[in-house]
Amino acid sequence: MTDCLFCKIVSGQIPSKKVAEDGDVVAFEDIAPQAPTHLLVVPKTHVARLAEATEAGMLGRLFLAAARIARERGLEDYRLVVNNGESAGQSVFHLHVHLLGGRPMRWPPG
Repeated sequence: MTDCLFCKIVSGQIPSKKVAEDGDVVAFEDIAPQAPTHLLVVPKTHVARLAEATEAGMLGRLFLAAARIARERGLEDYRLVVNNGESAGQSVFHLHVHLLGGRPMRWPPG
């Protein structure tokens, strides 16, 4: 998708602080971190939001990548967040998982 911020990050058109990449997924630092570790894990294939996802394999690879990155960073306790839709807090309409860690998390999250 030509006007998608995360598609442009995935393709390298917009710079980011990438921390991991494989054939299916890219992870990079959030520009407004809410925890000492706050990464965004995104599929390379554009899917606007979770409700539009149709491939279980892609979703599995997304979450497995987040878990692998957390392990590599030594995070035993962390939170994964997926916002689906504007009123749920989604501001970039490219499916992504927030990986947050490095501090205690409270519930409810807000």
